[in-house]
Order: sequence, then structure tokens, then C-alpha cells
Amino acid sequence: MTTHLATERSGRRGGPSARNPVGRAGYVFVSGYVLLLLAFGVLPTCYAVWLALSNSRNQLVGLGNFTRTFTDYRFGPAFLHIGLYLVVWLAGLMILVVLLSLMLHGRMRRASTTLRFLFYLPGALAGVASVLLFLILLDPAASPVGWLLKGFGWNTLAQVNAPGHLPVLFTVIAFWTGAGGWIVVMYGALNSIPGEILEAARIDGAGTLQIALRIQIPMITKWIAYMLILAFAAGTQLFVEPQLVSLASWGMIPDSWSPNQLSYQYAFQAGDFNGAAALSVDLLILGLACAALVVFRTGLFERDEG
Repeated sequence: MTTHLATERSGRRGGPSARNPVGRAGYVFVSGYVLLLLAFGVLPTCYAVWLALSNSRNQLVGLGNFTRTFTDYRFGPAFLHIGLYLVVWLAGLMILVVLLSLMLHGRMRRASTTLRFLFYLPGALAGVASVLLFLILLDPAASPVGWLLKGFGWNTLAQVNAPGHLPVLFTVIAFWTGAGGWIVVMYGALNSIPGEILEAARIDGAGTLQIALRIQIPMITKWIAYMLILAFAAGTQLFVEPQLVSLASWGMIPDSWSPNQLSYQYAFQAGDFNGAAALSVDLLILGLACAALVVFRTGLFERDEG
């Protein structure tokens, strides 16, 4: 009798039991992700850290590989290039994605389904294909908008792909391939805002701009922070775009333009996997530091009290 009552009370409190194995089902669903995370995330990261702290004879060298790669004359320019790209890319992404999402959610709601599909469609293309497409579009001799490029004084692909243009050029390519998915996400986040709040603001006399700045954007701040973290991580790993542009420009762009390219040079040109791992760990630390800053500044993982 006592056992039966205890079991019944446990079930009422929501605890897992033989009749209500909800807790166990959750662990089963999560287990697949955890196994993949360990196999393709945690273990490779641990191996990269070991390579970065050791030499080719598996002897610990401490920070020797980090010091050696840091003093490489290509290290500073590579990280400077990626820094400039990230500034342009993240600023453009946050402003344009939020703006387009607000427009779809407001004035353009009737056509939002079609427009969201059109925005998302370029993301279905592989990254390499998108870069090749843009290499054709940006060649004044072959581009259907060659007249526009020539209007800027760019008569050859080399002039378009000048080193000073690359951060903006790569931002355009990245926005074309990746922004559509984030517009869909932000549109969903805006739909989660209760309509009563927006209606009350309109009754109080708030205009479209005031509603966006004081209600909608603050209420989707966590989604914007989430986008910022993932976009930053993807931006630091830039490789395909500068690699193909370097080949198309016949070496006008250095093959170590980005840190990922420099890591590739260490690993597959010089056979120095330890140095390549050190550069990878540098990018990992940079990404984790910026992610932690965003998380703590925005309260990304804080639960909303409802």
C-alpha cells in the first residue's frame, strides 16, 4: 500500500516511472546527438589541442607551436583580413536580416511566404557553386551586369577582385548564401511575440518604427545573439571563397589570405600538422571568447519568467 502511494505521488509530481517513462525517452533522443558530438566534435578538438601542444615526435612542447605560428609573417595579415571581413559581414548581416524580417512581418506579410522561399533558395546551393557563380557575375567581360561594373571603372576581373575589395566581396557572397535561412528564423521569432502586445502598443499611439525598436527587436534579442555567435564562428572559418578567388586571379590574392588558408598551407604544403593545429586552436579560442562575451552580455541562456 505504501509503495503504491509513493509511486502514485511520484507520477503526480512528474517524475519518470514505469508507466510514464518520459524522462528515459528524453535521454534516448539526446543520446544520438551526444554520440555524434563526441565523435565529430569533442574528440577531434582534443586531438587538435594535443597536436598543438606537441611536435611531430609526440613530445610536449607547450606553447612552442603557437609562438612559432604567431611569429610567421603571414599570421598578422591573415587575422587582420578576417577581422575586417567579420566587421563588415556581421554588421551587414544583423542590420539587413533584422530589417528584412521586420518588413516581411509587417508591410509585406501577404507576400512573405513567397519572399521567404526566394530568400532561402540561394542557401540550397553549395558554397563552391555560389562562389563560382559570383566569379562569373563579377567578371565584366562575361557578367550580365558588366555594364554596372564598368560604370564603377572596373574593366577586368582583377580590378574587381582587388585586395581592398575582398571583405565586401566575401560579405556579398556570404549574405547571398546564408542570410536567407536567418531571415526565416527571425521571421519565426517575430511571430512568437504575442499579438496583444503589438496591438496594445498601436492603441497607445506607437508607430511602426517605435514598435520595432522598443518591442520587437528587444524581444528577439536572444535570437539575434544566437545568429551573431554562429555567423562569427562561420566567418572565422572562411576558406573556399578566398581560395577560389586566389586561383581565379592568378595569384593576385595570397593563398594565405585567411587563417584557415594559412592553416591549410601549414598542413598540406609544409607538412606541419602541429602548426596547423595551433592555428585551428587559435580560431577556437577566439570563437569561444566572443561567444562567451555575447552570451553573458545578452543573457542568452537565461530563462524568461512567465
